[in-house]
Amino acid sequence: MDAVQLDGLNPPAENGNVSQSEPHKRLSQVDTVVLPFLGGFGRYQRRLVALTWIPAFLISFSQFSDHFLLGQPERKCVRPDQNRTSSAIFDLMATGNDAAAAAAESSNATACMCSEWRFELQSGLQQNVVTKWTLVCDGEWKVHIAKFSLLVGSIFGYLLMGAMADWYVSAVQTHCVCDVTVVYSVFCRLRLGRIPVLLVSVLSVLVFGLAVAFSVDMAMFSTLRFFEGFCLAAIRLSLYVLRIELCLPTWRFSMTMIASLIIVGGQLLMPGLAALCRDWQILQIVIIAPFVLMLPYVWMFPESLRWLLVTQHYQRAKRQMYRIAHSNSVDTATDPSGILSELENELQQKPKTSCVTQLTGTRNLWKNTVVLCVNSLTGYGIHHCFARSVLEGSASHLHYYALAAIAIASCMVLFPVVGGFGRRGGLLTFMIITALASLLQLGLLNLIGKYSLWHDAVMRDTLNQRFSYAFSIIGMFSSHAVSTLSIFYCAEITPTVIRGGGVGLVLASAGFGMLTAPLMELHNQKGFFLHHVILTCCTLLCIICIPLLPETAGQPLPETIAEGEGLLRRPILPGEQHHLLARTEVREYSRVQDTPLHQVVNPGNCSVPSNSTANGVRTS
Repeated sequence: MDAVQLDGLNPPAENGNVSQSEPHKRLSQVDTVVLPFLGGFGRYQRRLVALTWIPAFLISFSQFSDHFLLGQPERKCVRPDQNRTSSAIFDLMATGNDAAAAAAESSNATACMCSEWRFELQSGLQQNVVTKWTLVCDGEWKVHIAKFSLLVGSIFGYLLMGAMADWYVSAVQTHCVCDVTVVYSVFCRLRLGRIPVLLVSVLSVLVFGLAVAFSVDMAMFSTLRFFEGFCLAAIRLSLYVLRIELCLPTWRFSMTMIASLIIVGGQLLMPGLAALCRDWQILQIVIIAPFVLMLPYVWMFPESLRWLLVTQHYQRAKRQMYRIAHSNSVDTATDPSGILSELENELQQKPKTSCVTQLTGTRNLWKNTVVLCVNSLTGYGIHHCFARSVLEGSASHLHYYALAAIAIASCMVLFPVVGGFGRRGGLLTFMIITALASLLQLGLLNLIGKYSLWHDAVMRDTLNQRFSYAFSIIGMFSSHAVSTLSIFYCAEITPTVIRGGGVGLVLASAGFGMLTAPLMELHNQKGFFLHHVILTCCTLLCIICIPLLPETAGQPLPETIAEGEGLLRRPILPGEQHHLLARTEVREYSRVQDTPLHQVVNPGNCSVPSNSTANGVRTS
């Protein structure tokens, strides 16, 4: 095992305020004591994990809907606007620019001077948002804003709802006076967690998602898409955390990868769904309406037992444990580990609150989270750089299927790589491959053109293009693995009390990486090379930082912030020491004056026997 868990360690003062009350011994050992007593990964847990896969399939439709709702069509001008065309050409000639620049600008200007267009979509739809409101030429920027709004909404959803999923507020805890207004009274008695956040998000996505289909203009469409992205992010985050917390260590990775493959399956089925719907409004309704099936989850899906125990909701945890034991056919009459008796003794404990902002008061945990955030941002950001190289010169539908095929291959290869090298080794391996593919694409292709012995320019360009495709496919493959593994890694490192907020931070970082695609399109790909170079430098930085992470394969999930702070890595190099010492190894430096040299100079203050020797100097 590569992880070092310092049990009972209270981090030193320089780590910040991370003091936690001493956890109850057996109730806090969920993976090693509580879940095995309740039947391990039994029928109850398997059924709930399967229930998390259904919404993952539905979310994939919305996640990849931009390709269909906002896809740019093939267009042909049916009726040119002669007056505007002549005026544009006259204005360009009057500017006094050189002939080549004027001709290029004239060509672009005249291509967009049209009063009637004929559109042809390749996505299976007969009409989408672009064709309905004629978002071409001067109106094309609105399409990028619509893509931008969905991603920004997702980022806010991950950040806010992730923290809310960890939060618990009650009138007793906050000591609030709940007679001011009715709204404040409801807020004071609010009890949050994974399931309430999930339920509110499902109700909200039904409202906003269906309203998107009835948008009357692009401003309304983009605004509603922001809220749709916000709610979809909360659903995805809640289900991801619930799935992780249901599984024992040996099942966590495989169950998560199956969910990832299901998402790619939804991506592959999306073109067929679009071909059946034919219209973008019908497609949007068909994508959102199945979320009604998630409304019964409030009764079918209980709150996370792990979260209930660590936040001291012992009354609810007791009912949950008996329910799990009954479903897994476990006899609770015999209690050899003493879990139930300990739970009975702690029923009067008051629930406690934790928030993701407590990360800033840690050193180890904060460092691990930042490293994984940078990995996630880099993986998703540079994935767009590779995808753009493949997109050039290829049909949009072929590019769509190529992305799905690469994602499937990446998920399949993750299984043996992570099984053989662990989480940290697998992440480092794929990040190195990503960096090499990016460096070779940026550097080698220029060298081929500059120092090639072939004088045939066509052959040289063909070779350059083939190398570019090869490196791009390898880079997309490895960067997808980096992104997927970074999110999962964070879920294993972040303690239960703030797991929703911690995973939300990494997912929000991934959202920032995905924002680079519409942002570059909005600027007409200006500065793309520099953008690629910066992300390549980030991959090199990540390679340096990944070895600082602890290995979590086969390890119990940390429950409290103190446990997360005490999860350290083993030394990689011989003779390397841990940067955080256990309490028994912390040295006392307050009496630095009692050194051998000081004793020789001041023999009267010496407390060492007269016949002792220190560093070869005999004191008297």
